[in-house]
Amino acid sequence: MNDVVQNIIHFVVTFLFSLIFLMAAATIMVYWERKLMALMQDRVGPLHYGPQGTLQTVFDVIKLMFKEDVRPGKTDFIVFRLAPMVFFAPVITAFVVLPFSPYLTAGALATGLIYYVALSSIDVIGVFMAGWGSNNKYALIGGLRSAAQMISYELPLVLSIVPVVMLTSVLTPGCSGASPDLSVCGVGSISFTQIIAAQMQPGSPWLWFILLQPLGLLIYYTCGLAETNRSPFDLPEAESELVAGYLTEYSGLRWAMFFLGEYGNMAIVSAVATALFLGGWSGPGAAVGFWTGLFGSFWGQVVFNIICVFWFVFKMGALLTLFVWIRATLPRLRADQLMRFAWLFLIPLTLFNILLTGVLLLLPVGDVARIAISAVANWLLMFIFIFTFRRVTGVNPLGRLPGWLRGRTPTARANRPAAAEAKAKGVLAETHR
Repeated sequence: MNDVVQNIIHFVVTFLFSLIFLMAAATIMVYWERKLMALMQDRVGPLHYGPQGTLQTVFDVIKLMFKEDVRPGKTDFIVFRLAPMVFFAPVITAFVVLPFSPYLTAGALATGLIYYVALSSIDVIGVFMAGWGSNNKYALIGGLRSAAQMISYELPLVLSIVPVVMLTSVLTPGCSGASPDLSVCGVGSISFTQIIAAQMQPGSPWLWFILLQPLGLLIYYTCGLAETNRSPFDLPEAESELVAGYLTEYSGLRWAMFFLGEYGNMAIVSAVATALFLGGWSGPGAAVGFWTGLFGSFWGQVVFNIICVFWFVFKMGALLTLFVWIRATLPRLRADQLMRFAWLFLIPLTLFNILLTGVLLLLPVGDVARIAISAVANWLLMFIFIFTFRRVTGVNPLGRLPGWLRGRTPTARANRPAAAEAKAKGVLAETHR
């Protein structure tokens, strides 16, 4: 009976912390994004309400809560009303399994990674419902764009975290050596807690998976940008083309739910990246034995969990800041560039990374040698990814792209010089006239 009560208390505390953290993180993130983009663009940003404008976002939240909910007359009433709830509900439920500390997580859920992937696939339904139910051509185009984009980038996002699961089969305590304990390791773990534990080895507590799978982190973060519709993948909300995309007909609290869901998804992507690649809550001072010996069992655990939460949130904040930096820096991709990048580059690259990691982890050498060889190969793949990004996405002129990406036939390539020469002659003739 005591175990049941403790489990209930654990769930309630974790859920309330996740809900409060979601609301507070979204409010703080909006202010931080405004100030950071203002700094990058040589502006001031929010200034008048509160010290350095810190209350501006709070007043915006209050305004949205009491703002009139305007609904066009010819919308699909049920779909239009349900869309914000379908979009926002997975965000709240996903926060419960995020591993902020050894206590503030659903540690008993051994399938936390699969649970997160399943919930992240539901957002696209809410976005498409918003576009369809609005009875607006701009909203419908935004919803269709978002459906195609989020489905396309969901595949490489999932594939990018498979090598992490494979690494846990080697690095989890009990899985190394000549005779690994298959009851402990098996083929790897999909539990957030065990993945973090695999990055905190007794002899090397800083063996984070970013050192072994930098390409996985880069691809996961790139797909996270697309999944959250952030720049340079913000085609569903392209204000220069679609007014506000699928949000065009929404206002008041319903618009705020979409807005809160977007920032919540940013926090989830950053939290999962922190857990899978940045060691989770590990950091200086995150040693339970030291604090329990200093303050006793109960208060030592409290201090230890507070320190773990600090390091986890600190790493999350760094990744969230990178979200803002990318938005202020990179231009928006075209739809064809976005789809080409996902289907012709990211998916084959992630599949190759899985195959290569599996082969290297099966080499008949020691555990340290296998992990080192796999890490070197992954770093090389990451540099190839970086140096070929512009060429593969089509940001460069078409003439610099490979023919299989341009979709050009040999006849078209042969006629291109003649066409360019004719165009030049026409411009020259027009100038003389």
